[in-house]
Amino acid sequence: MPPKTDWNKALRQEFDKPYWPELMGFVHAERSAHEVYPAHEEVFAALHLTPLAQVKVLIVGQDPYHGPNQAHGLCFSVRHGVAVPPSLVNIFAELQADLGVAPPNHGNLEAWARNGVLLLNTTLTVRAHRAASHQGRGWETFTDEVIRCVNAKTQRVVFVLWGNAARKKKLLIDAHKHAIVESAHPSPLAAHNGFFGSKPFSQTNTALIEAGIEPVDWRIPND
Repeated sequence: MPPKTDWNKALRQEFDKPYWPELMGFVHAERSAHEVYPAHEEVFAALHLTPLAQVKVLIVGQDPYHGPNQAHGLCFSVRHGVAVPPSLVNIFAELQADLGVAPPNHGNLEAWARNGVLLLNTTLTVRAHRAASHQGRGWETFTDEVIRCVNAKTQRVVFVLWGNAARKKKLLIDAHKHAIVESAHPSPLAAHNGFFGSKPFSQTNTALIEAGIEPVDWRIPND
């Protein structure tokens, strides 16, 4: 179900639009016939863990991971006990190079989510082993509205856009009010073409400090 936080009020109008029952019907049909990730109760985990009032950073992802036990509703994040995916290995490597923060012994990013970092995929479900299988079904309409809600905040937010798909969301962001940190995607295919050395974490904290906002503590406790 949609989040029972301040997001519910902000997004309530979306649930009355024609695309919403169509999207929910599609996801239900997919779950009836196939394995779908993440679990039903974790689809809106990003919004549950990071209320709108607390958002100071928004990292844009795309699809949830489509392997078993990986996705749990936060972009780039995996459950405890699951091997850290290559993109997240690269994110942790850049974090260490940028701020000297050692990688944790897991890939669960809930600590970031609880510290004001909204970890938003643009598509919130996926069929097992079928990347991009739920794109173009309505999730993007919903998550674009999430981005607009964050953009409407009066306080500065830092939007972190990794890769071309995320960078397209710049059209939804007021760059005069907010800060945009962008680079290549951290995936192994792109990380050496501009992600490594981009210092997104220090850039983000500098932009927050300039606006009088507490910087993000990017450290993640070990299991």
